[in-house]
Amino acid sequence: MQVLFVCLGNICRSPTAEGVLREKLKREGLADSITVDSCGVGDYHVGEGPDARAIREARSRDINIEALVARQLQAKDFEKFDYLLAMDESNLAAIRKRQPAASRAHVALLMDFAEGETHDIPDPYFDSEEGFTRVYELIDQACNGLIAHLRRQYHL
Repeated sequence: MQVLFVCLGNICRSPTAEGVLREKLKREGLADSITVDSCGVGDYHVGEGPDARAIREARSRDINIEALVARQLQAKDFEKFDYLLAMDESNLAAIRKRQPAASRAHVALLMDFAEGETHDIPDPYFDSEEGFTRVYELIDQACNGLIAHLRRQYHL
């Protein structure tokens, strides 16, 4: 099972989601069953590490995302990954626009796996530290729902 998180530039939301899900999978003994990665729909930050504020927020929760490197969504991702999970409607539209007709990948919003009315995880890039905290909390909640879904769907 392979999960790809997708945001705009792959330096704030998607690397945070990658780090959160990896840590949760490790804690639940599922790290060998599910591979996690992240990317961006844009090429703005390819080759760069995560935003320092995202690193700090993750580190405050004992999650290390410092070594992650931004990359852009590629055609082969639709073959490799079972789930491509977008952070917001704009990212979702960009993914669907690039998705080959033959792709069997499940493309959805990450927040589809969370309870509540929130659908988008807002981009905190131009926000304060508090914005990164809110993003972390949304991602954490959605990853809990995602794990529950994967356990049910694939009998993990």
